[in-house]
Amino acid sequence: MSTSVQNFPRVRASELVGRGWLNTGGRTVTLSELRGKVVVLDFWTFCCINCLHVLDELREVEEQHRDELVIIGVHSPKFEHEADPAALAAAVERYEVRHPVLDDPELVTWGAYTARAWPTLVVIDPEGYIVAQMAGEGHGSAIAALVSDLIAEHALKGTLHRGSGPYVPPAPASGTLRFPAKALALPNGNVLVADAGHHSLAELGPDGETLVRRIGSGERGLVDGGPGEARFSEPNGLCLVPEDLRDSLGYDVVVADTVNHALRGVRLSDGAVYTVAGTGQQFMVGGQENVALEGESLAGDPIPRGAQFVPNISGKAGPFDPTEAYLARQLRLSSPWDVEWSDVHSVFVVAMAGNHTLWSFDPAALGGSGSVRLLAGTMNEGLEDGPGAGAWFAQPSGLAQASDGTVWLADAETSALRRLVLSPVSDVSEELDVDPDAPDTVHLLNASSSETVVIETAVGQGLFDFGHRDGAADQALLQHPLGVAVLPDGSVVVADTYNGALRRYDPASGEVTTLAKDLAEPSDVLVEVADDAVHLLVVESAAHRLTRVALPATLAGEVLDGGAHKVARPATDVGSGALRLDVPFAPAPGQKLDDRWGPSTSLQVSATPPELLLSGAGSGTDLFRDLVINPDVAEGILHVTAKAASCDQVPLLPNGEPDPDVFPACHLAQQDWGVPVRVVPDGDAGLTLPLRG
Repeated sequence: MSTSVQNFPRVRASELVGRGWLNTGGRTVTLSELRGKVVVLDFWTFCCINCLHVLDELREVEEQHRDELVIIGVHSPKFEHEADPAALAAAVERYEVRHPVLDDPELVTWGAYTARAWPTLVVIDPEGYIVAQMAGEGHGSAIAALVSDLIAEHALKGTLHRGSGPYVPPAPASGTLRFPAKALALPNGNVLVADAGHHSLAELGPDGETLVRRIGSGERGLVDGGPGEARFSEPNGLCLVPEDLRDSLGYDVVVADTVNHALRGVRLSDGAVYTVAGTGQQFMVGGQENVALEGESLAGDPIPRGAQFVPNISGKAGPFDPTEAYLARQLRLSSPWDVEWSDVHSVFVVAMAGNHTLWSFDPAALGGSGSVRLLAGTMNEGLEDGPGAGAWFAQPSGLAQASDGTVWLADAETSALRRLVLSPVSDVSEELDVDPDAPDTVHLLNASSSETVVIETAVGQGLFDFGHRDGAADQALLQHPLGVAVLPDGSVVVADTYNGALRRYDPASGEVTTLAKDLAEPSDVLVEVADDAVHLLVVESAAHRLTRVALPATLAGEVLDGGAHKVARPATDVGSGALRLDVPFAPAPGQKLDDRWGPSTSLQVSATPPELLLSGAGSGTDLFRDLVINPDVAEGILHVTAKAASCDQVPLLPNGEPDPDVFPACHLAQQDWGVPVRVVPDGDAGLTLPLRG
């Protein structure tokens, strides 16, 4: 194992150029007026779950150092819809961004800082020089340490200026709903809404407007209890517990509590809220602390040095094993976005947007303690079908079960509609030679067989292709869909969020049509059937309301063609032949590389098309790679995934031994790059992608 660490020359930060500013009271902000402050530029786009994770990582350091630190979000859009200034303003409000945001739709500032990935962070010292660049998530502790060091250094030099920054908070908004995310029809005829902007659940009357009650205090947090004291953090998906399980479990609804990285149970009779899965901490791909340690709690109590991992269901203690099941409260989750019951497996399927996977939650396992396990996905971001163990997803965000047991999936970042074909327990039990009627057979099969689910894509081309195009499914295009539902005839309606539309896919004909348009970021849809008429109750998230849409009797819809689009990013010119790839990484002050459980770094490289690389593809532990570019391929995309684990240095006692009462916190930095390249005669012979340098 080795790392490649880049020492940046002393480079003056480029001025910030874009279309306009948000959260500044209409003022333009310049770097010159910020001289004397530590500045962090956060290059983000509001569709990106990793960018949303970074927003949360930065909240604590932002509040701690408001007098010395200015964070500036540089919004560099991926999707066409994200370039709409009204959509950006809504996103800044939705995600409670409490710092100035530069609108950079033409990627001018993005290009000036050679950003190549969402998210990218750039740290500028009080004298206006770049001191660090980082890509991906997991840098919160490094930013905090670096900011503290810069504050101390420049306070001594006399170049630090304390005082308020350019942030101007927006006027507070009012209304029953604020950026509602998902909705659920309740047995009593009411509608339960995940009111994400209010960090609570709102029960509305049958009209979809009248507030019956609110569950949750409205304050962001992870607190169990009654409806007035419980706290959520941007809840999304909702699903009813099967009726025969409600009494034994003690709750009626499962909630995907996204930013808390948890599943919550809600008892409708009194509004009581319980945490039923997750630890409240984010699962980090490749991290060593995804499994809870002995003594770990939701309250964040200190963990004694030498604490061991809590054993999995098989009784084995150690880091996360994707083939094993775990006690539901003993494993970290990552931004669960939706949840749906599967009749085939008798578990909840969870769309784990944060690490591009699908999980199962069996609430009745282990006497009601519940178990969770990885159901499908490699944690790589992309569009790959096949058996669940090898499938790739990209922010799965909406789930709906059909009458035949198929589970439909809105895969947001690939702008795709996909389906999960689940094998019944009896089919797989014959293959594994186990008793399908044994009490723990469902759990056993879910924990041991990757053949219980197969993924198929109905509509969608991949990470970089999107649009609004109807017609044959293999040519149709969506734009970042977040919701899905099944119509009475077996066809599927998609909340095509960034197109502001409802789309219909008919599996029988293989055709896609448009049922409704001009909606405000529809994020979910409920199907209502009464008197032989079909209505759709649409969650218009950006309009803060539910809207009913009547469907035509034929359910057919219109055939529209709004064009096809690709993600527009400048290509990097590279030469054919040898190309040196470097991924600089340096641990934060007070930290060191963590190799307690194996190599501390990893690098994975591939290409689209695969023929772009004559050699250099594959996985390794060095953060550099010698690639060979094919001269016969004119352009393509280099896919690079890098991870680096570090941990806090344990203070030493006077005798030189580590303090046994201090457990070193672990940190994992990770990023996936998709770098467009163009092969030209005078192209570069090197490519540098700073993970943290």
